[in-house]
Amino acid sequence: MQKSFLLGIDLGTSGCKMTVFDFEGNVIAANTRTYRTYYPQTGHVEQDANEWWEVVCEGIQYILQHNAVEPGQIAAIGVDGTSWACLPVDREGKPLRQVMLWLDRRADEQARWMKELAGEERLIALSGNPVDAAYITPKMLWIKQNEPEIYKKAYKFLQSNGFIVFKLTGEFSQDYSQGYGFSFFNISKGCWDEKVSDQLGISLDLMSPLFDCHQVVGTVTEKAARESGLVPGIPVVAGGLDAACCTLGAGVIHPGQTQEQGGQSGGMSILVDRPLIHPRLILGYHVIPGRWLLQGGTVGGGGALRWFSEQLGTYEQQLARETGRNPYEIMDKEAEEIAPGSGGLIFLPYMAGERSPIWDSKARGVFFGLSYEKTRAHMIRAVMEGVGFALLHNLKTAEEAGAYVKDLNSVGGAANSRIWTQIKADITNKSINVPGADYATTLGAAILAGVGTGIYGSFDEAVKTTVQIRRVHSPAPDNHRIYMGYYQLYRELYENLKDSFSKLYKLAK
Repeated sequence: MQKSFLLGIDLGTSGCKMTVFDFEGNVIAANTRTYRTYYPQTGHVEQDANEWWEVVCEGIQYILQHNAVEPGQIAAIGVDGTSWACLPVDREGKPLRQVMLWLDRRADEQARWMKELAGEERLIALSGNPVDAAYITPKMLWIKQNEPEIYKKAYKFLQSNGFIVFKLTGEFSQDYSQGYGFSFFNISKGCWDEKVSDQLGISLDLMSPLFDCHQVVGTVTEKAARESGLVPGIPVVAGGLDAACCTLGAGVIHPGQTQEQGGQSGGMSILVDRPLIHPRLILGYHVIPGRWLLQGGTVGGGGALRWFSEQLGTYEQQLARETGRNPYEIMDKEAEEIAPGSGGLIFLPYMAGERSPIWDSKARGVFFGLSYEKTRAHMIRAVMEGVGFALLHNLKTAEEAGAYVKDLNSVGGAANSRIWTQIKADITNKSINVPGADYATTLGAAILAGVGTGIYGSFDEAVKTTVQIRRVHSPAPDNHRIYMGYYQLYRELYENLKDSFSKLYKLAK
């Protein structure tokens, strides 16, 4: 049977997307499934890795049963996953506890201890990243101190994509793009630092072998084939970070090119050809060898508007049911009727604390400027603008490190909104290109599989073959001038509220 397709698996924060592409990047079949997120205590955010695998198997089975895709036609598989997932497993790859997600903030104390013991500046210089509870190393130390029996049983600590790759192949792997989650990973040399790991009391035996993201780790096993509906022997590459795969799927492969992410979370990824370190940004390897991504990762993205829709969007949801429309399309129309600046309403999108560049786990969402004349439409546009301000804050911070951006390639669900994309273009004063927004991440994973198995001769060839720009949004200078006044106030609001956020956190514990 002719090998005609590539399978990309995207293990996201809120669910898993599985997409089958032909070699030209056309979507042949797709399925998205969700899994539960658990909040056992304040600051604890977890998922069940076994549920990840169940969802992956269910999605693949659905695709194979309901589409013109035979398992023998799949040439290779690529997997991407969320960042900073902390998953200890035993020698058989069985999870020893639930996964601590990137949203998990329980390891603040361990992060502070790391700074005191090893020196914050030293760790930043080595790893290229801040020392923060969101990263993996503090979480490992939290398990070591609070769940010592689990830590003793741990054979490896796996990333999200690494776990699915193991379930498919039976092989342990750690890709380079996810290495940035560890404070003892040398971001310049691409290797573990034994001195720092020893100082922190973490054995490098707990780490899996390092793989290039497009490197074949193994092939689908008989057991995985039975559970998923695939056939044995399909090559599986290491895959990588979801944001990095999304960046590749957006066509960002050369220095200076930038991907803007509008998924559950938000942010940007600027491709650089050398490791540019900024203490308030995220630096990791791209999924392309010899390239790095200077990233700004925000908590508030599409998830902020989703929260609004679920909690305050009863009207839009009811209208959607009556008319057969999408509630987000209705919210777009409402936002379009409001002028830039939302009538003096500003939204701080810190719905679960905030990552870069403020790194404040205690920050919270705020509507500032509410008055009787404000409507839901004002609030909807303010949410969109607040996310845009968070993006601009990261772009301006990146300039401090010497990374400058001319335009952005926008992907994720938010990129489907023309008004939201235009707002971001106006706020940043950058042109925004929109490729196939819904499948960029799984396309990036599929491209890795295609390059790793020789279907594409290079990443340039792969992108030219598979990525197409569908829309371009140019900034409106008048709107940008308006937004700059609001942006300055947006920045001032956080600084003025910083101490209040901390007090609120203590009261609400």
